[in-house]
Amino acid sequence: MAKPLPRSPLAPAGFPDLPTIKGVRFATAAAGVKYKDRTDVMLAVLDPGTTVSGVFTRSKTRSAPVRDCQEKLGADPSASAAILVNSGNSNAFTGHHGQTSVAEIVAAVSGITGAPAGRVFTASTGVIGEPLPHDRIVAKIAELNDGLNADALEAAAAAIMTTDTFAKGAGATVTIDGQTVNIAGIAKGSGMIAPDMATMLVYIFTDAKVEQSALQAQLAKICDRTFNCITVDSDTSTSDSLMLCATGASGVDATGNPEFEQALEGVMLDLAHQVVRDGEGATKFVEIQVTGAESDADAKTHGLAIANSPLVKTAIAGEDPNWGRVVMAIGKSGAAADRDLLSISFGDVLVAEKGWVAPSYKEEDGAAQMKQDEITIKVDLGLGDGAATVWTCDLTHQYITINADYRS
Repeated sequence: MAKPLPRSPLAPAGFPDLPTIKGVRFATAAAGVKYKDRTDVMLAVLDPGTTVSGVFTRSKTRSAPVRDCQEKLGADPSASAAILVNSGNSNAFTGHHGQTSVAEIVAAVSGITGAPAGRVFTASTGVIGEPLPHDRIVAKIAELNDGLNADALEAAAAAIMTTDTFAKGAGATVTIDGQTVNIAGIAKGSGMIAPDMATMLVYIFTDAKVEQSALQAQLAKICDRTFNCITVDSDTSTSDSLMLCATGASGVDATGNPEFEQALEGVMLDLAHQVVRDGEGATKFVEIQVTGAESDADAKTHGLAIANSPLVKTAIAGEDPNWGRVVMAIGKSGAAADRDLLSISFGDVLVAEKGWVAPSYKEEDGAAQMKQDEITIKVDLGLGDGAATVWTCDLTHQYITINADYRS
């Protein structure tokens, strides 16, 4: 975008005070990949012994950095590791140029940081289809390495933004066997958000010790309850990447620990919600609760059908309690539903039941719910015990303005 976008009205008051994660350091630089006069490259260097897990987009047109990262997961953790992220250019749909750019960046990061090439992970986010000017990034790696700092996570979050209007961070501290373990993460994402694995770019770090295969399984499981339950515009990115790194520097083994998993899920859900709150042009944060489905999978299918409906989302933007659009979205989802068992509520206001508008419903009550910044839509299908919750935002004219002007 030519000009910075105004901060989302749904944004948190400020960037959170995150715990320092021992075993990882960060640095940022302005490489001029696309943006002028702002940081656009982030480097994270992780101590030897760090286990690395990740989930990535299943897009058939996924980027060269995504493919490279996927191949490297599960490498011997005894050596150090590094993550290099640039914004402004996604290095996607760039043919052999994309692989060349990844190879050049990986070689430079490895040579300067000492991390083996098989433990250097890269990511790029921004415009699709334009060759990445990787020489500008390579020229900044020595500067980045010299500036590494354990307390620079907020700067790292700002460096990876594209159309984001605020830097996103979340953290947690958990006690395991009387010892403290810290978790801290950052994310970027605002548009092209409809996860098919994780979503956007997300980097989470912990000083816990967790075996790699266990960390990978844990990440994938929690992802399905957090990042895979959000949508802004129904479009899955070519560059979606979520990485979780456990440095082990605390000396506390959290493998299989339920308190650690709960804290990790809290961080991931917080970041996922922040992405929705920064949805391009968003003015409403919407939670959709689906119960009574034949299965949890059916409930999620219905929830995403509602969340991705342009008609539902524009009605919310216009503060119109148009429950008929929710009925439409349920009917088209393909999952099991029975018109005469269905009930719909906006917040605590029962709107429809048993195939018809609820006798107690008053339009002014529904309209009052739609005027809130945070809206809950509840659907009960009356078919079984399946349940799911998904999150989305409204669809406003500003979304069109942002995306019509994205490449300028």
